[in-house]
Amino acid sequence: MTTMKNNCSATCSIDVTDKQDSAQNLSEKQRIVLISPYDLGRQPFALAEPAALFSQAGYEVKCLDLSQQKLTTEVLAPATTIFLYLSMLTATRIAIEAMPRIKKMAPQARIAVFGWYAPVNEQYLRELGVDAVFGGESEDDMLAYIASITDEDDHPARTETVVNLKRINFLVPDRKLLPALEKYAQLVLPDGSKRIMGFTETTRGCKHLCRHCPVVPVYKGRFYAVPAGIVLEDIRQQLAKGAEHISFGDPDFLNGPRHARRIIKAMHEEFPKLSYDAVIKIEHIIKYPEFLLLLRDSGCILVTTAAESVDNRILERLEKGHTAEDFEKVVTMMDEHNIALAPTFIPFTPWTTIDNYINLLNKIAELKLIMSVNPVQLSLRLLIPNGSRLLELPKEETCITDFKPASLGYTWVHNDPQLDLLQENIRHWTEKAENDGLSRLQIFNGIRRIALKVAGRNAVDVAEAHCGNTIPTHSESWYCCAEPTEQQLTSF
Repeated sequence: MTTMKNNCSATCSIDVTDKQDSAQNLSEKQRIVLISPYDLGRQPFALAEPAALFSQAGYEVKCLDLSQQKLTTEVLAPATTIFLYLSMLTATRIAIEAMPRIKKMAPQARIAVFGWYAPVNEQYLRELGVDAVFGGESEDDMLAYIASITDEDDHPARTETVVNLKRINFLVPDRKLLPALEKYAQLVLPDGSKRIMGFTETTRGCKHLCRHCPVVPVYKGRFYAVPAGIVLEDIRQQLAKGAEHISFGDPDFLNGPRHARRIIKAMHEEFPKLSYDAVIKIEHIIKYPEFLLLLRDSGCILVTTAAESVDNRILERLEKGHTAEDFEKVVTMMDEHNIALAPTFIPFTPWTTIDNYINLLNKIAELKLIMSVNPVQLSLRLLIPNGSRLLELPKEETCITDFKPASLGYTWVHNDPQLDLLQENIRHWTEKAENDGLSRLQIFNGIRRIALKVAGRNAVDVAEAHCGNTIPTHSESWYCCAEPTEQQLTSF
């Protein structure tokens, strides 16, 4: 029993004890639900890690992954606090669609949001009924918010976004609260065989300031290492649950190259047959060429890299830190080290022309990357979220019209209406072609024919010799700039 000091009377001591007992009773009644609307088909680290912290603090915790599970009154009705993880556009759009049902099923619960897309959409989210908004390394702030159960303990996140850019103490993620790994996306090998895929993160945030990146408005060029011991234990527990391949989900795996080296060396020593994949900037592959030997020899079979464009004028505006020539060099380097490369692109920007779009398609064929580029990549349109560094550019350069909260960003209209129409036509064609089961070469040639027709050029299909090799892929591919499908918006 705690008592007040400085000659406080017995009565005062009883009052303090009563308040503490009351707060403890309220704390014991707290029931927390963490919800991930969508996380690229992966078992979400961003739910499992705070779940471990909240459980350690003595709270009852449940997790819901709306890519695999449905909202239920059984889970939501007892909740006192609900956290929604808003990692990107798709997740946030799904969360917005789900919000009315969540509020109906859990009328007494406070709803809070965290993740990259939470701080930059604060005002709109509060209008929808969100009580608190968190960003950055937010677990400790979220824990404090859970404890703010009375008006006297009101938390600042209830009135303004709380973005923490200080290091936190990580715990081993608690994954037992999430669906089994085999329910999630799997690694598909070139021969068609599949491996159950685990997912973890070695760092959060990013030290780079690419203008279009959704990480930048929150982390502002900072990144934080998850301790190697935590990462390795997380890998161990996923392997024990059936994982046969690990996907590292850092915004960039080589933000901290020494940290990455320690982890993959230890992982390979303990699990010499384990394969893995990672996301690495072209700039970092150029800067650390010696790292490719370690990647290859330690089981890395796939690297995803954000090429974005093969037009240097566009790359300069995005401040990507690499050139089109660098990209071609990296394609050669990866081929020489026998590591599959999956480049991603944002083909439709305010600076895209019909000619440089066709040049992108021709370059993909020339470099024999048709099998390495998911067709949806060729239809993506640049997103400009609130807080984006693209807003630093003159408005006439970005073609911005206005900010639309419900669209989670700024709208822009290309100076050449043909380009906006071309993007829509290619998006529809790609969706239909994939649903019809067309091959990547057939879809690529279809896209190319559409573009060449707009340019008034004769279409000559690309031959199979330009396809390149089939590479390992995730069975569910999605991207930051992709809109959610109708199925995703209603599946919960």
